[in-house]
Amino acid sequence: MVWLLRRCEKCKNYTLNQKCPYCGGNVHIPHPAKFSPDDKYAKYKGAMRAEIQ
Repeated sequence: MVWLLRRCEKCKNYTLNQKCPYCGGNVHIPHPAKFSPDDKYAKYKGAMRAEIQ
């Protein structure tokens, strides 16, 4: 299934477009990635989380 709903980074409004129709800002998919216990990139994600905190 394709995620259609997107959220603007500037004004935080939701849209289905590739650009925000309200402010023209960039949009991204607001949903987290699917969880998998066999995630081959878990080591890198953990390192990034530790670096941010």
